[in-house]
Amino acid sequence: MGRARRGYASAMTIGGALFLIAVGAILRYAVSDTVDAIDLGMVGVILMVVGVIGLVLGLFLQANRRRGRSDPVL
Repeated sequence: MGRARRGYASAMTIGGALFLIAVGAILRYAVSDTVDAIDLGMVGVILMVVGVIGLVLGLFLQANRRRGRSDPVL
């Protein structure tokens, strides 16, 4: 397929993390249905935690990529 554009992977990581946080918050706070043997509130909390970890990781990768880039000296 070819190489990915610069910054595209970290943008996808940040977007995916925000999606996980949103879905987790919906499951935790807005869904009141029950499913046998599955605690939807706990699934929501897990998704939010994974989303926060992904967000921190994505921001860290994006910051490192920007820091490594240098402007040419004229």
